[in-house]
Amino acid sequence: MLKYKNIIIIGTSHIAKSSLKEIESVFFKQDPEIVAVELDKSRLHALLENKKPDYSLALIPQIGLQGYLFAVIGAFLQKKLGNIVGITPGSDMLKAVTLARDNQKRIALIDRDIRITLSRLSKAIKWKEKINFLIDIFRAPFSEKMKIDLKKVPEKEIITKALGLLKKRYPGIYAALVDERNKIMALKINALMENYPDKKILVVVGAGHEEDLLDLVKKGLSQKKAI
Repeated sequence: MLKYKNIIIIGTSHIAKSSLKEIESVFFKQDPEIVAVELDKSRLHALLENKKPDYSLALIPQIGLQGYLFAVIGAFLQKKLGNIVGITPGSDMLKAVTLARDNQKRIALIDRDIRITLSRLSKAIKWKEKINFLIDIFRAPFSEKMKIDLKKVPEKEIITKALGLLKKRYPGIYAALVDERNKIMALKINALMENYPDKKILVVVGAGHEEDLLDLVKKGLSQKKAI
């Protein structure tokens, strides 16, 4: 958990029971007026209605073949991992939203539209990254010396190492999935902080976004002060 001015940021795992407990504990201890979550409208609707993501082939012209394949494979892997630990992927975000709704708190959606992210991903992946992917299937560099307990949020050291490998071997994927989204979420958080300076804001994001997101929020506020 990170704190800065009127925001509290929790970094979660989308399939860890410990994240659900942390969100509930922090929510009631901090009693925020606003809960900001790493969701867009379509993903929020899917979570609330308990609907599976719509990955029909008709999406390919809109988000690109590579973005489509990434979404389908990613959803499959998350579901498999979720089945292992008995948690539905996205339960952390649903927990935060449910707590906010049940306690009459304002909900803020701070992530980019998933269709835009997948479209950007399709355009960002280069041939070198495709080759790296084939190599990594056999080498499995992301699993080397990384022992992860799926029931808990990974340690910061593991997250940092994994993000470093992703950025080095898959710069296009890193840009579309991490860097660009961090910048967008930071802008939205800055806007919330400026519009509601006296309100406590709880921000719930994946643990891979937590550190950089806070740095961007701080930079954004300092740059505006300098103008």
